[in-house]
Amino acid sequence: MADRQSSSRAFVLGIDGVPWSLVDRWTAAGDLPNFARLREEGAAGPLESTTPPTTPLAWPSIATGVWPDQHGIYGFRRLTDRHTHAVNTSDDVASATLWDVLGPAAVGNVPMTYPAREIDGRLVTGMMTPDGADGFTHPPELADRIEAQIPDYQVGLEWAEYRERPEALPGAIADLVAARQELLDLLLSAVDWRLAFVVFTAPDRLQHLIWDESVLLDHYRTLDAVVGDAMERAAAADATLYVVSDHGFGPIHDLVNVNRILEREGHLTRRDHDGTRGLLSTLGLTKERVRSTVEGVGLDFAALVRHLPDSLVDRAATRLPGSNVLYDIDHSASAACVFGPGNVYVNDTDRFQDGVVEPEAVDAVKADVAAAFRHVTDPETGQRVLDVHDGDDLFPRDPDSPDLVVRGKDGYSKRRSLADATIEPAAGEAAGHRSTGVFLAWGPHVAAGSTPAEASVVDVAPTVLHLAGEPVPASADGRVLSELFEPDSPPAEREVSESVYDRAGRTVEPSESGSGDVEDRLRGLGYID
Repeated sequence: MADRQSSSRAFVLGIDGVPWSLVDRWTAAGDLPNFARLREEGAAGPLESTTPPTTPLAWPSIATGVWPDQHGIYGFRRLTDRHTHAVNTSDDVASATLWDVLGPAAVGNVPMTYPAREIDGRLVTGMMTPDGADGFTHPPELADRIEAQIPDYQVGLEWAEYRERPEALPGAIADLVAARQELLDLLLSAVDWRLAFVVFTAPDRLQHLIWDESVLLDHYRTLDAVVGDAMERAAAADATLYVVSDHGFGPIHDLVNVNRILEREGHLTRRDHDGTRGLLSTLGLTKERVRSTVEGVGLDFAALVRHLPDSLVDRAATRLPGSNVLYDIDHSASAACVFGPGNVYVNDTDRFQDGVVEPEAVDAVKADVAAAFRHVTDPETGQRVLDVHDGDDLFPRDPDSPDLVVRGKDGYSKRRSLADATIEPAAGEAAGHRSTGVFLAWGPHVAAGSTPAEASVVDVAPTVLHLAGEPVPASADGRVLSELFEPDSPPAEREVSESVYDRAGRTVEPSESGSGDVEDRLRGLGYID
């Protein structure tokens, strides 16, 4: 690790779901003075996300500098060989993160960090932390301090719970931001940090349900104050401030039920309503009916399910008919299915225990499925509504990656449900993810008014490390955004160095025993064949 006294500090302020289009327009109009100051005195520009542009893929890419086929996360949950879901955790992130390399670190609310791993510093986990769970802080006693000092602290907020009362969401969002600011205070005072990395998820939560620009602008003014506070903290610590979002956002008007398309084209078969399922169906007792009944008596259905044993939920879901992708598809008679954030898996015999597609037929099935998605058009406009990407092109280094990725074009959002309609109005959802987020940098050696050239989420970690005087991981997919540096400044003059890091962020040093031993260690880390 570089000499502490000669290395810069880094403060990464993550703001989930902020689109460049809104920041660009509102800074130009003078509505966001702190964002505008960052643009004027530092670097600013769009930041391209992962494909698909979604939280569980993008935040690990920001933190590690590698695409999903290296860090290993393709969704909040992964699909098992039995067509069930397993929750992805911090243990599934296969690459070293910024806080593994750059310490001491103060890390707060970054998605996909539960359970908290031991680091040099303090860590509070983010999205996908179970309600009331142990293990959401490092060190463990930090949880007691949070409970005592921030009694209203919560990891996140489920926007869907406000569908019937959207007017209450902005207030809940404001409370979420206030508590996150208190967490930031606590973390930065608890450790003599070299890296601060804290994520605010509030704009994503708000925008999914409300895309009214007057409401959004009020919220973005709150975020602007958060940015101003971060600027003061960064300046006091002589740190470089980075403001980044994992993806952008934009309005939607229709939902496209992608598994319904597969069913219609003969690639997917629903489970028969026989036995108990048939009887319950005849009685009108479906998953949707149960949920409606529970919520009708004032109970939070999602919270209820989270607190029930998984085995009980699985038994009930399997017996109740409905349109759930996990429980209502007959995989033994289906060639493909969409899971997670648009991940398409061909049901091949090598990957799944109940697979029906032989390996030599996978490419043909992929081609048929891709064609089925690409040919779907809106009956009112005649325009195609879906984009399809080949998993081999997106994720060439991981044989277990999704076969295809399907996304809705602007204005359309894909949905996995087995609904009867192919396209339906997006009732209860106002906006969805877009590919273009934001990147801003401000501090020592960042050139005023500079603009990153075609920056993507994997460029963040290499840039942070180089400016902090650390080697960039040899495995990084991103690059150092050197166009942001002041001419003749130390980071501009210094060549980009590389090191091989293990998963814990430790440098793998060449041994005295010769290159053969080094090659063996690199091979064990997966960097050479």
